[in-house]
Amino acid sequence: MAGLECRSRGGIAVILEGIDYARILKKALRNGGDFADIFAERSSPLSIIYDDDRVEKVISGLDSGAGVRVVFGSRTAYAYTNDVTLPSLLELADAVSRAVQAGSDGATRDIVINLSKKRATVDYHIRKPPENVATSRKVGIVTSANRAARSIDRRIRQVSVTYRENRQQVLIAHSDGFMAEDERMYLTAVVHVVAAEGDVVQTGYEPIGGFMGMELFDLSPLEQAAETAARRGVMMLSARKSPAGRMPVVLSAEAGGTMIHEAVGHGLEADLAQSGLSVYSGKIGRQIAAPLITVIDDATIPGKRGSFRFDDEGTGAERTVLVEKGVLKTFMYDRLTAMKDGARSTGNGRRESYKHRPIPRMTNTMIAPGASDPDEILRSTPKGLFVKKMGGGQVNTVNGDFVFEVSEGYLIEQGKLGEPVRGATLTGNGPQVLMSIDRVGSDIGFSIGTCGKDGQGSPVSDAQPTLRIPELTVGGEVV
Repeated sequence: MAGLECRSRGGIAVILEGIDYARILKKALRNGGDFADIFAERSSPLSIIYDDDRVEKVISGLDSGAGVRVVFGSRTAYAYTNDVTLPSLLELADAVSRAVQAGSDGATRDIVINLSKKRATVDYHIRKPPENVATSRKVGIVTSANRAARSIDRRIRQVSVTYRENRQQVLIAHSDGFMAEDERMYLTAVVHVVAAEGDVVQTGYEPIGGFMGMELFDLSPLEQAAETAARRGVMMLSARKSPAGRMPVVLSAEAGGTMIHEAVGHGLEADLAQSGLSVYSGKIGRQIAAPLITVIDDATIPGKRGSFRFDDEGTGAERTVLVEKGVLKTFMYDRLTAMKDGARSTGNGRRESYKHRPIPRMTNTMIAPGASDPDEILRSTPKGLFVKKMGGGQVNTVNGDFVFEVSEGYLIEQGKLGEPVRGATLTGNGPQVLMSIDRVGSDIGFSIGTCGKDGQGSPVSDAQPTLRIPELTVGGEVV
C-alpha cells in the first residue's frame, strides 16, 4: 500500500517517513476542535482451522489503513481509509474538519504542531516470531492437538482446533505534539471437543494465548490443552446434575477472571459510568466491595493478551488500581471520557482496527491476590459448589445482575472436593457479590478472551485468586 510501510526496529513498529502527519493534523483542526489524532495500522493475520480430522481452512492476509479523528466538546468526527497516501489522508482531515465547522464561528485557525516521538515505558520481546516458522509446522501443532484430544477416550465425537496469530503495527500521531509507535504480536489457540454417550452430549473447551510468539507452545503445549478439554468433556458425561439453591461458592483461581470481567469490569469503563449505564456511576470514593478486594487493570504485564506499549490513542500502558481495599478509586478512561470528568486517560483507549474509533476498554483486569491459603479456603467450607472453570455468561451493567455458566464444577463435601456436577449456573448481583466475598486466596489464575463492545473486539485477559462467596444462587436441578 503506497505511503505506508512497516519494518521492525527493536521490536517497535515503525511507519516510515513520507507522510507529513503534522500537516494532516493541522488541516483536521483548522475549523476548531479540542484535539485531533491519526491512527495508522498494518496487520498481518493468519488462521488455521482444523476440524473433522482435517485442515478446513488456512487464511492469511494483510490489511493497512488509517483514520483521522477530531474531538470537539463531547462529540467526535472520525473517518478512515485504506489508501494511506498524503492526498487521501488530507482528504480525510478535510472531511472531519467540516464536521467541526458546523459548530464553530466559521473562522479557520493557523496551528503549529511539532511532532516528537514518545518513548515507551515498557517493552516486550518476542522470542520466537511466528513469521519465522513455516505454516506446515503450525499445521503440525494443531494436528497433534487433535490427535491428543481424540486419544483420551472413545466417546470423543468431535474435535475442533483453531490457531490464530496477528502482528499489528500501529502509529498514533497526536495534535498534542507526539507520535507513538507500537508492535503487538497476539497468538492464540483453542481446542473444543464434543463428547457423547447415549443421549448425553457434553463439551470441553480450553484456550491458550497471549502477547507472545511461538514460545507460547513451550510454556503451554497445545496437546496439553487438548487433553484438558477432552477430559473435561468426558468427565461431564457421568457427572450428576448440579443441585439448585442458595449455597456457598468457591471460585478457583483456575476459573479465570470471567466474573471480574463481566460482573465488575465493564461497569468500571468510563463511558458506561458517565452515561448512567453502570451500577457504579457516581460512586468514586465509596465502598463498593469488601475490604479484602482490590481490582486492578494492568496493560504492562509481559506476555498477557491484553498488554501493549501504548494504547490506541498513544497513551503509555499503565497499571491502574480501580478498587483499593473495597473503595472505588477511578474508572478506566480514554481521552474523550477523561476530558468529560476532568481526569486523565488511564491508557484504556482501544479500538479493534483503524476502521473504528477508540473507546474505553479493559486490558488485563484482575482481583489482586489476598492472604488466604487456597487449600484452607476449601477446607473451611463444609459444603457448597467449587467452580474450577467458568463458562459464558451475561451481565446487566445498569444494575449489576449476572448469570454465568459453570463448565467444570464439583460439590464441596466436608471441606473436600466431591463429585463433579454439570449444568450449574451462577446467578447474582455484582456489587452484592463483591461486598460479600469473605476469603481471598494468595494464588492467581488468568484466562484469555476477545472482549466485544460496541461492535468491536479487543484482546484481553482476566484473572482472580481463589475466592469464597458465602451465599450465591446456583441454578441446577431442584432436589
